[in-house]
Amino acid sequence: MQSNSTENLLSAFAHFFPNAKEVGSYINGEMVVGAGETVQLFDPATGEKSVAYPDGGAEVVAQASAAAMRAQKEWWALTHAARGRVMFAIANEIRKEIEPLARLESIAAGKPIRDCRGEVAKVAEQFEYYGGWADKFYGDVIPVPTTHLNYTRREPMGTVLQITPWNAPMNTCGWQVAPAIAMGNAVLLKPSELTPFTSLVVGLLIERAGAPKGLVSVLSGYGHTVAQAAIANQAIKKVVFVGSPATGVRIAEAAAKRVLPCVLELGGKSANIVFEDADKRLAALGAQAAIFAACGQSCVAGSRLLVQKSIYDEFVQLVANGANKIKVGAPLDDSTEVGPINNKTQYDHVMKMIDSGVQAGAKLAAGSAERSDKGYFVRPTVLSNVTNDMDVARTEIFGPVVVAIPFGTEEEAIEIANDSEFGLAGAVWTKDVARAHRVAGQINAGTFWINGYKSINVASPFGGYGRSGYGRSSGVEALYEYTQTKSIWVETAKEPATPFGYF
Repeated sequence: MQSNSTENLLSAFAHFFPNAKEVGSYINGEMVVGAGETVQLFDPATGEKSVAYPDGGAEVVAQASAAAMRAQKEWWALTHAARGRVMFAIANEIRKEIEPLARLESIAAGKPIRDCRGEVAKVAEQFEYYGGWADKFYGDVIPVPTTHLNYTRREPMGTVLQITPWNAPMNTCGWQVAPAIAMGNAVLLKPSELTPFTSLVVGLLIERAGAPKGLVSVLSGYGHTVAQAAIANQAIKKVVFVGSPATGVRIAEAAAKRVLPCVLELGGKSANIVFEDADKRLAALGAQAAIFAACGQSCVAGSRLLVQKSIYDEFVQLVANGANKIKVGAPLDDSTEVGPINNKTQYDHVMKMIDSGVQAGAKLAAGSAERSDKGYFVRPTVLSNVTNDMDVARTEIFGPVVVAIPFGTEEEAIEIANDSEFGLAGAVWTKDVARAHRVAGQINAGTFWINGYKSINVASPFGGYGRSGYGRSSGVEALYEYTQTKSIWVETAKEPATPFGYF
């Protein structure tokens, strides 16, 4: 007998794939079921067994790469404007399915459904944004000091591999796929084996909107089988990875063997800095949103809360009081603000980190070290009395846990913020405009906010410093990541100089 978890997930998935007998990979317009070992999924909200499906393995990669090469030639042969129109049609198909997609994402990933609705809308916006760029990103004419006309073309890489994580499967799918296909590439998308469902649907909707079959294939299965085979496949010309630093290192090493360029968006341990002159109410609300939204399962989460000593006790208590009021509950409940951790491995890591923080001398200002008796739920947690040398201040927890670290001066705040191997994001809260800009200019982070947190839009470049990775995944800078420059020289002189040779 199937569990309720399995029935709910299969029912939501069947809205898009009514004839699919099993979960597989979406290749060339068809659901292709793998033949590898079984991938067993669990419902984050209950801990019960959910859907199981066979790993795709190397065979699905071979099929997808062949389809991608055919589709990419057809796609690149279209005019830029024609590709842009298809991009807008993709966005329209996604907007038609906001509620079914949000429900599927909520069940599969354990995310609150009200958050999922917003994320689906963002994915539609991503295709619209890059659809607008399709016929506006072009080369240059270079004023070379000769009789030549020299111009450049921006051409696609060909077929790119994109590997996306379980924390925001649909959002990262659109975030990566949209700029890639806008520039004429084909994509092999390998979502986390834990959350392939909404990515499979996006692959379906892309073709439904008029893109060639095979342009975007979605590969379901493990990284050590499917992703490894894809990196080794000769069709792949670039690798994009969003996930943990340890996995990112392995992917970069494998790509380097084939001299493949990469974009890596890895972890974060972002510093959220609060000065004594900040608006305490707004800063406290911002600190909660920075870490507790999405259950803390966000690469840019403000997981290190740096607070000036003069207001430390008062401000930490404000954040703790707010944390205790946040509603933790079932993902499909519209009133739920924080859902469960996505999977047991991550849940165990989060609870272990809370325990290690307390053992090292941190105090639980909010939250609990007790384990959930059903599902992978963690109360929003505030650890006070933390120093920056503790493991909880240096290791990415990736859960609803913030560590509060006191500082004295502006210089000390900057020193603590930069004392990390990561450099993805950060923020400062202050009414001193000059100080705000000084701090923003000195923090090692790819994204930085002043008197706010987590304002992210597809139009703005996103990526990290240091161990948080390299390359940019949005804004116009992403278009450079998905194109290569060709320089073309045309002789225009009636009698060009002939510096070498005989006639």
